[in-house]
Amino acid sequence: MALDDPRVSATEERLATMEVPDVGCTARAREAALGRVRAMGLPQARDEYWKYTRPDTLIQPQAPAAAVFEDDEPPVFDGGDRLKIVFVDGIFDPDRSDDLSLEGVEIDRLEDVCCTKEHWAEDLYGTLEARGQTPVARPLAALNTAYAGDGVTIRVTGKPSKPINLIYMHVDEAADVFLHHVVRVESGAVATILENGPAAARFNKCIEIDIADGGTLHHVRAQGRDHQRRAVTHLFARLGAESVFKSFSLTVNGVLTRNECVVEFLGDGGIAHIAGACVGDGDFLHDDTVFVTHDAVGCESRQVFKKVLRNGARGVFQGKILVKSGAQKTDGYQISQSLMLDDDSEFDAKPELEIYADDVACSHGSTSGAIDEDALFYLRARGVPHGIATDLLTLAFLAEAVEEVEDVTLREELVARLDAWLTRRRD
Repeated sequence: MALDDPRVSATEERLATMEVPDVGCTARAREAALGRVRAMGLPQARDEYWKYTRPDTLIQPQAPAAAVFEDDEPPVFDGGDRLKIVFVDGIFDPDRSDDLSLEGVEIDRLEDVCCTKEHWAEDLYGTLEARGQTPVARPLAALNTAYAGDGVTIRVTGKPSKPINLIYMHVDEAADVFLHHVVRVESGAVATILENGPAAARFNKCIEIDIADGGTLHHVRAQGRDHQRRAVTHLFARLGAESVFKSFSLTVNGVLTRNECVVEFLGDGGIAHIAGACVGDGDFLHDDTVFVTHDAVGCESRQVFKKVLRNGARGVFQGKILVKSGAQKTDGYQISQSLMLDDDSEFDAKPELEIYADDVACSHGSTSGAIDEDALFYLRARGVPHGIATDLLTLAFLAEAVEEVEDVTLREELVARLDAWLTRRRD
């Protein structure tokens, strides 16, 4: 099917400003990804999966400038012991990073995936992204595979003693960054990957995660600080038998954030929990788009997303569970909820179930509402000021999503950050 002229012109206009980097042995994968971009075209506002989130500023040739936000608050995760991998405006910074040696894990820069030495990531780079293009096209992910200039490969072979922390620093107000990470978790291995930082004025990031039978990966991400930033992120995960993948994202601030997550069960007995919490104020749009495919027996998936919106902020959730024929004993759960703190904000939800097996337990739900007036009255009657009472009820609303983080220390830090954000904006 031929692309319409506006899509072709917008795509070619964007590609004309870019150059495919010469990074290791990924040339073939990049060429294939570029072909996918041209075949699909970059997203347009009339596309089904973009009708709630305008892609204009994500595809225009130049990134809109974003002021660098500075305050005295230390970065999230700063108090814990972890291996730090720092990128400044999308470029790896060895001086700010720790030594990349850690027991139970092998870490390389993307540029070290080189033909002079066989590297495990050569066959994985771009593979999961390509699989994730069906049945829904994700052209910005293919654009990332083609043009990402930096990133890391992480192979987990054991049980590292501390988390791996990917830190994204923003210095240049016009920074337009593409990062691509590839993660492989071997059988029986267990690891935690943390992500935080504003990264750029416009950020396009892709992570491909391949979890072997019996492997476990915990992923915790905090997006915030620079309010004028724009970001589109893609997470593609493939799960083997008895494997576990749990991902949680906390988002505050940001003019536009779209997080896409594509999970595929290929082995029996796998578990995947995808969760997110966001709080938005004013000129803020946050979009969670999730697609989970069950193609194995006895797998469990959970999607838990909570959004708190006020002063005209907008939230979007598009989540789908696809249960293929033969994927019996599937347990799929999906919930998306918004708490509207005024009459000006907006929440758009599109939950979907598509089931071709007959022995499953799948459910989805979506709600929008205001603060519970009875609960608020109860707190006010006991002397709690209105602003503090509202914040307490807001934190309680977000709790179900935050509790998806298994590590108690990380969970408490995320709650503390949410509390601090609400306190700063309290009337």
